[in-house]
Amino acid sequence: MPYAGEFLGTTVFVMFGCGSNCQVNLTSDPANWTSLSIGWGAGLALGVWISGGGHINPAVTLSMAVFRGFPWRRVPFYWLAQLLGGIVGAAITYGNWIRAIDIYEGGRNIRTLRTAGFFGTVPLDYVTNLECFFSEFTGAALLVMGIFAMIDSSKNEWRGGQVPIGIFILFTAIAIAFGAQTSFANNPARDLGPRMFTAMVGYGGVLFTFRNWYWLYGPILGSFTGGLLGAALYDIFLYGDRRDVVERL
Repeated sequence: MPYAGEFLGTTVFVMFGCGSNCQVNLTSDPANWTSLSIGWGAGLALGVWISGGGHINPAVTLSMAVFRGFPWRRVPFYWLAQLLGGIVGAAITYGNWIRAIDIYEGGRNIRTLRTAGFFGTVPLDYVTNLECFFSEFTGAALLVMGIFAMIDSSKNEWRGGQVPIGIFILFTAIAIAFGAQTSFANNPARDLGPRMFTAMVGYGGVLFTFRNWYWLYGPILGSFTGGLLGAALYDIFLYGDRRDVVERL
């Protein structure tokens, strides 16, 4: 069942990603951004493998519906499965790291943005709201453009099982090159699911109101619009027969 695949795939993705955040920040090597990036990239690749080639990202689902004929009737159910996967993945990770979070925060009843960013994204202080949007927009555009290239059988001979390897390289590269300023959600479910979970376990409503509703214009609007642009650019210049048209011009 594809919805179960989306749920399990997103759960695994968020577990590896948020787990990497926690391990890097809660242990003695807080500066190891490369390790964190690889964890997210590997998590996404494993999530796609486990799901059987699923989307694992509402922005990818929307782009597939707009540009690749994915059935619109399935879109809301894919989004729901992805969101629930994000919540469950964050819950499992939180349970594994709760004692370390207690020590880091100074107590079981203390929960602040210092550790909220290990689950949902929290941008750096110097980044403006517009820059937050642009960072998420850029990462999502690169992600969807790269995915569309990998699944384009008219240009590539990649088999389904090979695509997650490319996705691992792609998402790790995005994290390393564009991730630090906003923690690179590039995926509405990857941010909103963990954000909803952490709000329920003591972090509160500040997760939604800080930075003038950052969660809405950054990880959600930035990811959706960036993904659509990345898909559009790929189709305009490179997809299938359009490539031959461009070469003849």
